[in-house]
Amino acid sequence: MNIPNITRDEILNAFTYRHATKEFDATKTVSDEDINFILKTANLSPSSFGFEPWHFIVVQDKELRELLKPVAWGAPLKLDTASHFILGLSMKAPMVKHDADYIKHMMKDVKQFPEDVIKTYSKFYREFQDRDFNLDTDKKLFDWSSKQTYIALGNMMTAAALTGIDSCPIEGFHQEKAEALLREKFDVDTDKYGLSFMLAFGYRKADPAFPKSRRAFEDIITWK
Repeated sequence: MNIPNITRDEILNAFTYRHATKEFDATKTVSDEDINFILKTANLSPSSFGFEPWHFIVVQDKELRELLKPVAWGAPLKLDTASHFILGLSMKAPMVKHDADYIKHMMKDVKQFPEDVIKTYSKFYREFQDRDFNLDTDKKLFDWSSKQTYIALGNMMTAAALTGIDSCPIEGFHQEKAEALLREKFDVDTDKYGLSFMLAFGYRKADPAFPKSRRAFEDIITWK
């Protein structure tokens, strides 16, 4: 496999250019090729134990976007102007507990582990949940799933920035009301999936009002 020669400067320039775009140019559309590329980076993202506890809904239907507005105070302008709008779902406890059918399916059918490896892997995963991370409540298990889904979020935004596409991650929503809407209008089984974030893609209408600001590099890095 040939790895493209992307320079460090090109990568850092993309990170510098990227910002949480509040309003997109509604006249511009991200191509099917580009949005599928972005979604593929989510598909290829790493996750703890490789169990991929996520699902992504691309909301292009205008009526469904309108329904999201009352439950997502951080999203209305993005819902009106973004080329593509994504809901990042994470698996809840029934899907990711160590003895869940989904976990067995991942090991047997997706990873195609032999039986002896499944037995060993299952033991490690159970100990990880019960002992190492103490994932003993439904909330803890969902939070753990969300951590994995956020890896895909970061990769999608980085991939977009590297190809000149703008994005905005959104946590400005009422989780309980949003999940009720997903259950009623989006056919989401909210016993199995919860909403972790919303994510908009498109092209900025204007440059940000303020330059990018970050804490000093030496303030966030410690070498030992």
